[in-house]
Amino acid sequence: MSSARAIVACHGELAAGLVSAVQQITGRGDALVALSNTGLGAADVQARLHALVLETGAHVVFADLPAGSCTMAARRLQREMPGLTVVVGVNLVALLDFVFAEGTDAVAAGHAVERGREALHVVVGGTPSGR
Repeated sequence: MSSARAIVACHGELAAGLVSAVQQITGRGDALVALSNTGLGAADVQARLHALVLETGAHVVFADLPAGSCTMAARRLQREMPGLTVVVGVNLVALLDFVFAEGTDAVAAGHAVERGREALHVVVGGTPSGR
């Protein structure tokens, strides 16, 4: 069992990049495990995700796209593992919040979603505007 609290599953090298950035900023990148769907079919993504959940003991999966293959695999896995929390639309702010959060991983994931959502802003002419 590793010290990982969550799996970050994304297209291409996004997951590895996010985990690398969390490590660089916080030194807590080991709280996350990256999974890329590159070269994997839907069944392969689900099998790899299932194996990672068992290997790490993580109860949270952060995925990139709402209807992407990583999200769909995680949602199918929830049927077998009802305690699995799936967060869709991952961003760096959410992961930074998650690795510092205390409490259960499901509560930490919920807080991370709020922080990730709050971090999105449009900057026009140097002035942040509303959402």
